[in-house]
Amino acid sequence: MGTRMALTTSRLVELDAAALRRTVEPQTLGFSDTSELLHEPLPWIGQERAKQAAEFGMGMTEPDYNLFVLGDVGSGRTTLLSQMMHAHAQKCPVPPDLCYLHNFEEPERPRALHLKAGQGRVLRQAMQQLAKRLQAEVPKRLGQDDFKAESKRIEASYKTEEDRGYLALSAYAEAHRFSLMRDQGHMVFTLKDDQGEPVTAGKALAMSREQRAEIDLAEASLREEISRYLEKMRAMERVKNEGLSALRRQTLKPMLDHELQLIRSALNQPVQDMVKLNAFLEQIQTSVLENVALLEPGEEEMVRLEALEAVLSLFRVNLVVDNHTLQGAPVIREDNPLFRMLFGSIEYGSDNGELVTDFSRIRAGSLLKAHGGFLMLHLRDLLADPHVWEKLRRFMRNGRLQIEEPGMMYAPMAAMSLEPEAVNVHVKVVLIASGDEYYAVQETDPEFVRRFRCKVDFAESFVATPESAHATAIFVGHTCSKMNLPHFSAAAVAALIEETHREADDQNRQSAIFALVEALVIESAALARQGGRQRVDTSDVHAARQARVHRHNYPEQRLQETLMEGERLLGVSGERVAQINGLTVVDLGDYRFGFPVKVTACTYAGEEGLLNIEREVEMSGPIHDKGVLILHSYLSSLFAHIAPLAMNAAVVFEQEYSGVEGDSASCAEFYALLSSLSGLPLRQGIAVTGAVNQHGELLPVGGINEKIEGYFRSCESLGLDGQQGVLMPSRNRRHLMLDERVVKAVAEGRFHIHMADTAGEGLVLLTGVCFGTLGVAGYEPDSVLGRAQKTLLRFRHACEHLGNKPPTTPNHMRHLKHTVFR
Repeated sequence: MGTRMALTTSRLVELDAAALRRTVEPQTLGFSDTSELLHEPLPWIGQERAKQAAEFGMGMTEPDYNLFVLGDVGSGRTTLLSQMMHAHAQKCPVPPDLCYLHNFEEPERPRALHLKAGQGRVLRQAMQQLAKRLQAEVPKRLGQDDFKAESKRIEASYKTEEDRGYLALSAYAEAHRFSLMRDQGHMVFTLKDDQGEPVTAGKALAMSREQRAEIDLAEASLREEISRYLEKMRAMERVKNEGLSALRRQTLKPMLDHELQLIRSALNQPVQDMVKLNAFLEQIQTSVLENVALLEPGEEEMVRLEALEAVLSLFRVNLVVDNHTLQGAPVIREDNPLFRMLFGSIEYGSDNGELVTDFSRIRAGSLLKAHGGFLMLHLRDLLADPHVWEKLRRFMRNGRLQIEEPGMMYAPMAAMSLEPEAVNVHVKVVLIASGDEYYAVQETDPEFVRRFRCKVDFAESFVATPESAHATAIFVGHTCSKMNLPHFSAAAVAALIEETHREADDQNRQSAIFALVEALVIESAALARQGGRQRVDTSDVHAARQARVHRHNYPEQRLQETLMEGERLLGVSGERVAQINGLTVVDLGDYRFGFPVKVTACTYAGEEGLLNIEREVEMSGPIHDKGVLILHSYLSSLFAHIAPLAMNAAVVFEQEYSGVEGDSASCAEFYALLSSLSGLPLRQGIAVTGAVNQHGELLPVGGINEKIEGYFRSCESLGLDGQQGVLMPSRNRRHLMLDERVVKAVAEGRFHIHMADTAGEGLVLLTGVCFGTLGVAGYEPDSVLGRAQKTLLRFRHACEHLGNKPPTTPNHMRHLKHTVFR
């Protein structure tokens, strides 16, 4: 049988205080305080990749090159993109104004008109002046002597013909023994007797049948003559009205032509849609000539004025987008993308129980206002409203915007609807999202994401360099200037830079979440002002950080108090078998802290294999379950030469009731199991964190600083004896940015930080016994693995003595359940 070696020599390293955090020397920053840096522009700190991508997207004029900006909240994605949008907008031309006009042919379909920036206001004012001049000038023109004389001539001619026809009709009636008279526009005739008197009802009854038949024929003949007369008079009246209309047109058209030409001249630059404007002005002229009577005073003045106001209101210009104040392209950041705010709306009023509207109630949304420029949106806001999301998808596909009021189909009252003319909108959309949101949309709606070909990915951290330190100082200076705060000394800035390393959990990288730095700047400056200082120093930064911790760490304080009160069992001195202190991190969302937890194991002869109690009671997450299975695989590989194993084992996190997730405790679980199998006690003063792989290597874990600091505070509470410390993976060394109190304790020898590359190296520290080397006869009897091997063989013999065959596949592997930690 071949041999497999396990480590027999220890490569354990105990770190000195200098290795526990990165220190920034203030003198290396090159300034005394941040006021000296205000002349330097604010850089994209650590976001060179994102800046290049954003510059590329801003410069692309082809369709579908909108920007999808990915990054964590607080990374500066919104602020930096807003600055870039404004910078690019200054180089772009000012887009046109947008007006909506009444459509005289189809009033429910208002027409859209684009004018050069500033000309919309000119046209609106000109149309207002036109309405005023019409009310003043038309009555004057129609009151001139020549107009009156010609009007009287036309009317007199009609009157003469009317009188002549009436005289002929009266003569005809007399000839047939009828008298004829006009009564309020009606023709009234009466039968007369031989003496010329009206025939009464009695006389009519006394007539013979032949007389009555003769009278009926005469009456029918008269009625025909009356009909011919009235038809002739109607035709003559039409001629009269046409003549009067022609006279009015002849009188008013020069004045109207002049007024409309003034409007065209007021738009001193050629408009983009002159055809539409000319058509609208011609319709205005036609409407004025058709409603001239409303411009002349009459008997029912209130009715006339109401009707005139209704006509003149159609001449107004609804200027929905006014760009006269712009210097470059518009930049809009829409933080409330409701349907109406984003796509525009149509307002309604109530009229006798009916909802009414017209072209003047059309309102533009952010998309129309951003035409020719830039629009920033947040993806999460859009996804909150399905109607907004669906309409935005359609707009991104075709680039045309139709203003509508989607809720009107559900209106409780009948409504008059509008369908404004759709317009083409050219806008660069900048969509802000997190990475998870981006990839979720990419999976569910790839067509939408295809409209955002420029992906701007903000980093959560970046490599620390002298340049990044200087850029951070510039950021602090600009923040102080913007918020009118006292400036920071170089030492205070150095403390802030160290805090960015702490946030990144990395000595070589800084956190790119500068919102946290900004908050610390504000809080430090407030403390400096309270102390009457004109400049923020290191003590203010440290005090602000401690004050922030104090505001958030009540849950941590209560947990530490349970240790002092004996409610939670935790040994930090001496040695015990199958017990070890593991390190966990509690994440409350706004605050993270570490806390130790006792891990215990129990092994005995049996057939069940390794039992993860947390998983069995559904208190562990899938990552933790995976770690336990990897641990089992590594344990099995160590004793493959005596397989199959006859062992029952249980591992548990003592007094843990809120659930466990993550694999960083798998190394501690491994140590507890081997301690139980070997009978060797473990040092209780050394807490362990680290994930173990199938080859026994220790993998880096998250939250290393919080874990170490949490255990240090627990040891302080229970009593530091100079033998306590933490065992961690060597690969976590660069992640150390420990609190100054921990660093000081390590420097004084009151606390220790040990590193190991493999689980075997750590076990040497915990037991004082070599891990073991696998030879032909197995492991050395006095090694940890040798003692465990002896126990496993004893378990097998016990099973065989009872007549049980050791299983080839542990039950827990056959009945594995997939659980999700919540």
